[in-house]
Amino acid sequence: MGKFRKLSHVFYKCEYHIVFVTKYRYRILTDLVKALVEHDIISISQWKEVEVLELNVQKDHVHLVCSIPPKVSISDYMGILKGRLAIRLFKSCPELKKKPY
Repeated sequence: MGKFRKLSHVFYKCEYHIVFVTKYRYRILTDLVKALVEHDIISISQWKEVEVLELNVQKDHVHLVCSIPPKVSISDYMGILKGRLAIRLFKSCPELKKKPY
């Protein structure tokens, strides 16, 4: 039972490999933006009780392997994650609002 996690009425092992990309695959996830994205993904995941197993931020996409509890749907988690990431990035790096990047 070591591989399984427990909630009040269930044992589960729900691990997902999620890949999401930047708009038009612009290569903006470098240096400061990369560090902000990594920090924000970890903090939002802790808030939603999602365990991040692996995280890899490339220049134009993010690989995320995580264990999501059954009480949180994957689409809700991704909606919260991408929405909060966008808001925090645009507040901390206003130059990203200008096009082209």
